[in-house]
Amino acid sequence: MNLSKLSTLAAAVAAVATLSATPAHAGKTIDAIKARGQVICGVNPSLPGFAAADSQGNWTGFDIDICKAITATLLSDVTKVKWTPLNASQRFAALQSGEIDVLSRNTTWTLTRDASLGLNFTGVTYYDGQGFMVTKKSKITSAKQLKGATVCVQSGTTTEKNLADYSKSMNLNMKPVVFETQEATNKAYFTGRCQVYTTDASGLASVRNKEATNPADHVILPDLISKEPLGPSVRRGDDEWFAIVKWVVFALIEAEEYGITQANVDQMKSSTDPVVQRILGTSEDTGKLLGLDKDWAYRAIKAVGNYGEMFERNLGPNSTLKLPRGANNLWSKGGLIYAPPVR
Repeated sequence: MNLSKLSTLAAAVAAVATLSATPAHAGKTIDAIKARGQVICGVNPSLPGFAAADSQGNWTGFDIDICKAITATLLSDVTKVKWTPLNASQRFAALQSGEIDVLSRNTTWTLTRDASLGLNFTGVTYYDGQGFMVTKKSKITSAKQLKGATVCVQSGTTTEKNLADYSKSMNLNMKPVVFETQEATNKAYFTGRCQVYTTDASGLASVRNKEATNPADHVILPDLISKEPLGPSVRRGDDEWFAIVKWVVFALIEAEEYGITQANVDQMKSSTDPVVQRILGTSEDTGKLLGLDKDWAYRAIKAVGNYGEMFERNLGPNSTLKLPRGANNLWSKGGLIYAPPVR
């Protein structure tokens, strides 16, 4: 290779190295958030375990914790978030129009939504599947016994189409009774207007626990008829904001993998483990590549704990829903939760 080609190659390598170390600039969404001093998060109006407000207006839940972690990362204060409750038919328009910055609302990632709604899903935070709930007195034990049954279902959801597909493929001729809001769907089922309630299995557990006079009188059938990968989404066209939202979630997952918790995160700053050092910013400064400082992941973990803590607190055995980790366990423990490395 002649000197001219060597020089050109060296210049190209140097340019790539410079680019890889260049701090990210703030995108328009981040500028707007910093100007107003608040992250606006679209959430479910009432799905205990994922998102619900108490009588004082304090929001809790798995999807709520994700927004708190993002807010702590960007604004260093989990209280600087505005909660915008949205029903299924409102959620995408609210994100498209800029009414909200991020949608963290038990929303399924599908091709149609990803390719046609002007949004980007940032990853899967909960692997779910659509199920059915019936009364215990019905003595139904399988979805295959639901031939001709009336089924309460919410419009504007993947649930509605999944129900039609399953009914047709299994020749069950189920009769959907469709409602615009979750509240109306809940009321119809519990007053006996429908024989069956269908939505994500986690949602059924939440509704049963909150709405049933006696939760034990209702059974969630073991059959799951779909894949429902749930996760936050942001508007398309702002790569800097997209990167921050997805890497906050990845950092919470990696924190669980490496034993970093809300309680020990300060102590772990003195860890000699290279991965822990990178996550907590005590060695490499990964934050500058996101337009953040070196403590970005530390603040997220300090605010809500790691992924496993969020799950246990809101959905797992220590919560009212008592859902098993199942597919939502770490990949190293037989589950599907897996994050690209923070490095």
